[in-house]
Amino acid sequence: MKKIQLVLGLLCCSLAVAAQRADYKVVFDLTSRDTVDQKNMIRWLKEISESNPDAKMEVVMYAKGLELVVKDKSYVAEDVTKLATNKNISFSVCAIAMKNNNITADQLLPGVHVVPDGIYEIISKQRDGWGYIKAAR
Repeated sequence: MKKIQLVLGLLCCSLAVAAQRADYKVVFDLTSRDTVDQKNMIRWLKEISESNPDAKMEVVMYAKGLELVVKDKSYVAEDVTKLATNKNISFSVCAIAMKNNNITADQLLPGVHVVPDGIYEIISKQRDGWGYIKAAR
């Protein structure tokens, strides 16, 4: 009986370790120009990348959320520029939102990508197994 319990215990521990090693992929949905939301977004990216360096994260911005990555409007421009150099972190801006807000690609911070449709980008990531977080408070 003790051997069965030992085997079951080892099996449970092995499964727990394997579950923690599963891919960490999350897409963040940012639509707010609120500076607190911008600062929270940067904090989350830093905390996750520090605790799990292999985590893949993408911040998708549309509506007024794109101000996170606009040179003269971002309150966290230095942080965004630094985080954008991390191969596991990407910042994607909706081309439709850019057009609606009269923002051009040359106004974006370095390392920011433009996607045709922010909502479709999020849906595509979810279909590929990425987790979803709406950045709001």
